[in-house]
Amino acid sequence: MNFIDNFLNRITMYRLVLYYLIALLGLAAVFGAFGILPYHPADIAFTALFLVLVAWTANGLLAVAFKAHPNVESAYITALILALIIDPGSYTSASFVMFLIAAGVLAMASKYILSLGKKHLFNPAAIAVVITALVMGQSASWWIGGNLPLMAFVIAGGFLIVRKIQRFDLALIFLAAAFVSDILTHPTVDPFTTIQKAVLHTPLFFFAAVMITEPLTTPPTRMWRIEYAALVGLIFSPAVHFGPLYSTPELALVIGNLFSYAVSPKGKQVLMLVKKEEAGAGIYDLSFAPEAGKPLSFLPGQYLEWTLAHPKADSRGNRRYFTIASSPTEKEVILGAKFYRPSSSFKSAMLDMVPGDTIVAGQLAGDFTMPRNHRQKLAFIAGGIGITPFRSMVKYLTDTAAVNGGKNRRDVVLLYSNRTAAEIAYRDVFDDAAKKIGMKTVYAVTQPEDGSAGTRITPELIRREIPDYRERMFYISGTHAMTTSFQRTLAEMGVPRTHIKIDFFPGFA
Repeated sequence: MNFIDNFLNRITMYRLVLYYLIALLGLAAVFGAFGILPYHPADIAFTALFLVLVAWTANGLLAVAFKAHPNVESAYITALILALIIDPGSYTSASFVMFLIAAGVLAMASKYILSLGKKHLFNPAAIAVVITALVMGQSASWWIGGNLPLMAFVIAGGFLIVRKIQRFDLALIFLAAAFVSDILTHPTVDPFTTIQKAVLHTPLFFFAAVMITEPLTTPPTRMWRIEYAALVGLIFSPAVHFGPLYSTPELALVIGNLFSYAVSPKGKQVLMLVKKEEAGAGIYDLSFAPEAGKPLSFLPGQYLEWTLAHPKADSRGNRRYFTIASSPTEKEVILGAKFYRPSSSFKSAMLDMVPGDTIVAGQLAGDFTMPRNHRQKLAFIAGGIGITPFRSMVKYLTDTAAVNGGKNRRDVVLLYSNRTAAEIAYRDVFDDAAKKIGMKTVYAVTQPEDGSAGTRITPELIRREIPDYRERMFYISGTHAMTTSFQRTLAEMGVPRTHIKIDFFPGFA
């Protein structure tokens, strides 16, 4: 799995999905050329390229009209999804060309028009084919789901996507609910036969990997995501109907999107850079002012998707997920990030920002938040820039220590690992917490600059510095390799898995 993990760590979620869709269309064209699939490769190529052209053009024009930051990568992904769910056709058919134009334009328009607070309500591809079905009588066949020659590739690539974004619970609950729904709506058929037909003749796996996991229309926390996946799965079966209206994959997803919007934080914000400061060696804090009259509401430890339009974006695109480093008690929204040389085009553009420049922030999400029980003892383990959610939590605890007669105080120990002492960030915040709330911080420097032996966070160090570690809720934030390693270490030390939380967000690399 090391090769897979290394690959996934070097690619963003959006770029992975884009490559996956291109690969499926390419394989479909090859299979079509050899007669393995009933589609001509020229028709597949025309449908895909024409949809990309329509979506790219519509997205650009709409972005100008609505004065928004266009995201070309998103337009490509939506267009290719449409190409995989709409039966490939020929440019000689005027009605088919009009269908493609309508689907592409509607998909892009839905992001700007069917939105509230700059947050679109529906999966663009799904709502587009729902509207074309109702208005034009032309809809999606979801041909990618009923082709056995492509099944192995759909599943393998889908597995990589779900592994990348760590949404196995979402995908598996959707699949389980869909199977249950199919069985319940076909009571006279053998359950095994029902499941077999669903697996072989419906787009279940493509839907589970690409459609239901789309971050922008997915609820922000795990429990809401589970309910969302179960709801979509239960109404996914074509035998489910609402009066004369029978369910389709796209209709099930649109209904789920409405549920998701109802339980999700609303909207995006354009934030303006106020100042930029170095917090540690190679680590910078970018402080942003929220829009006037629209303070950002969040819980310490949550993250945002940040979109920064910049010329000549590299293969990693113009979107990233970063934990909010500031506390809800602070006026400015702080983004803390580590910058390397050379950096991605996104990081370079962000580092070049000057006061007055803007960035778009949205899709607030994350379960990496403190428990409601104030008596629960906490232990934070951070590696490098993984310290940002703890900066948010600790600053919040310090600022609210006197609230409710001191009931907001918590028993906290922080273990913070860096290669060198120069890389330690937010020492002032943690020193202040030591004075005001009695928080203990242990700095582990693995490669001291004086050449002495380094300190690592080991089971022995944990036992020595946190004697009551079995009574604590552990929070781990850092690289994927680090978080999984400490998960295993703590479990071996007898810490219950329910008392271990890790910081994770889509597109972690």
